[in-house]
Amino acid sequence: MTDSGAAVAFGVATADTYTGAVRDGPGSGLVGHESIPRRQSARESAARTYARALPVVPVRARGLTIEGADGHRYLDCLSGGGTLVLGHNHPVVLEAIRKVLDSGAPLHAHDLATPAQDAFTAELFRTLPPELARRARVRFCGPAETNAVEAAFELVRAATGRGGLLAFTGASHGAMAGAAFDTLGGARDAWSVPLPYPQDYRCPFGLGGTRGAELAARWTESALGDPESRTPLPAGMILEPVQDEGGVITAPDEWMRRMRQITAARSVPLIADEIQTGVGRTGAFWAVEHSGVTPDVLILAKAIGGSLPLAVMVYRDDLDVVEPGARTHTFRGNQLAMAAGTATLAYVREHRLAERAATLGSHMLTQLRELDRDFAVIGEVRGRGLMIGVEMVDVAGAVEQSELDRVAATGGGAWLESATDPARGPRPAAPALASAVQRECLRRGLIVGLGGRHGNVVRLLPPLTISDEQATAVLDRLADAVEAVARGHALGHKQRQG
Repeated sequence: MTDSGAAVAFGVATADTYTGAVRDGPGSGLVGHESIPRRQSARESAARTYARALPVVPVRARGLTIEGADGHRYLDCLSGGGTLVLGHNHPVVLEAIRKVLDSGAPLHAHDLATPAQDAFTAELFRTLPPELARRARVRFCGPAETNAVEAAFELVRAATGRGGLLAFTGASHGAMAGAAFDTLGGARDAWSVPLPYPQDYRCPFGLGGTRGAELAARWTESALGDPESRTPLPAGMILEPVQDEGGVITAPDEWMRRMRQITAARSVPLIADEIQTGVGRTGAFWAVEHSGVTPDVLILAKAIGGSLPLAVMVYRDDLDVVEPGARTHTFRGNQLAMAAGTATLAYVREHRLAERAATLGSHMLTQLRELDRDFAVIGEVRGRGLMIGVEMVDVAGAVEQSELDRVAATGGGAWLESATDPARGPRPAAPALASAVQRECLRRGLIVGLGGRHGNVVRLLPPLTISDEQATAVLDRLADAVEAVARGHALGHKQRQG
């Protein structure tokens, strides 16, 4: 595939400039920035992640496009890890921030009532599932996702008088919940039960589909209802409607409804973690709306701050038993983030960007599944709305050398179709191939993320404002990157039959 000529209209590299030299004019690269990555590597923690794989020094950004210090431009489908649902520096966000700055209002106000906080809360309530909005309370947490998870655990623990939390394997809040246990639970009641999260390609029961999801639900029901296990009821259950960092795995709607039924029957509060999925990303304003589930607690962060740090917990009013002065965080009153968040929520709602994400996301998934049929190194393409994952697998590593010899001798057509048949089970994860695709994408002016339990899933999180032409450019560059990687991998290219 090749880039759409329309790519030029929004200032990104076209097919003949994949090596990256796109500049405003001669000498537009910003002199003196070349040493920034070296200084960062020498001075900053080894915990750096994105900077290792994406050696970009961004100096300007607008919408989908980032420009580096050297003048190269990139289509950004990482979007700050899903934070930038309107893309970089959207005009309505910038205007909201300027108004606060020009007004002389305090930039930080703890939890004192302010016009910015009131406007944010009012707009948030407009978007909530109606059943939750009727009885909702809002708590502003510290600015990070971790703070919201900790606050949710503290809330349900106080409301139920119980300890522990049910969570699911592959969830990105797992480490956060661990921190919550350490700081809130103590040794006595800081326990958790990891439960199977349903998925098709790497189903924990080897089944996938409705049968796999049903077994996952039964497993959960057993964990909560087995008198011989001597496991007390937990303070709550926390789940993600889509596990983004876990590999872009969408929970089946029926399974979500079963989790709601199971928890409601036992008075176990259900916590929906929408840190990644909220604000239209999956094709509904909140991902729980796909299944019609109303959680007891909704954890929100990332996109709700309109690119600035903000985390909020929304919960059912009868859970509001925490006393004034309970453990809080200093930076829970960021007025700039509240103003930017209000503008973002309103823009997504008024311009029906959730519906746009559903339509465009479905189109992009359809196009990417053509790649799945073309390249054996792709195990599965999956996603919901504009949260998309491409799982990279190692076909050659899954077979014996004698079979490889037969492939070489016979041309391999029929055998390869058999070897890549989903009925044979998932192929081994290939994190090195996923990293190679990410590098090839970067060479072509496309920034993508990686994730998954094995680190082998290429993730696309474009802003909800992405145009059709931009989406075409993204798909073309990703296709070219996958093809380049497949060419260098044994059995990477699957010949079409017929």
